[in-house]
Amino acid sequence: MPDKIKKLGWEHFPHQADIGIRGRGSTKEQAFEQAALALTAVIADLDKIEPKEKVKINCQAIDDELLLFDWLNSLLYEMDTRKMLFSQFEVHIDRDKLTAIAWGQKTNVSKHQPAVEVKAATYQDLRVRQDESGTWIAQCVVDV
Repeated sequence: MPDKIKKLGWEHFPHQADIGIRGRGSTKEQAFEQAALALTAVIADLDKIEPKEKVKINCQAIDDELLLFDWLNSLLYEMDTRKMLFSQFEVHIDRDKLTAIAWGQKTNVSKHQPAVEVKAATYQDLRVRQDESGTWIAQCVVDV
């Protein structure tokens, strides 16, 4: 059981010029939530982002990989247009449709100290799959 627990969560992985993000979960929805945390963690320290405001996000795509791509780019759009950072996510996936709530707060440069700007999620290393242990993995490279 402890091995399975270690597999859940998020991480960054090395890439030549950009940054890879990976989310793991016991469900596809959890993996998408963890990938969103990994995305935000590229920008700022998650522990400094308070879940004060909620934003609803909807996406639709023909497969899981394109759904992850749209989900992450929708988050980046909301961060940019609302001048917010998010630290908590609730994702629901029904076939080709994703509905989610993201909680966060307005960006405060002195508090959040944003490190880099993520321009977009890319198709590079874009994968959504279940590994041999049943853990869902959602990953891609983001353009910084």
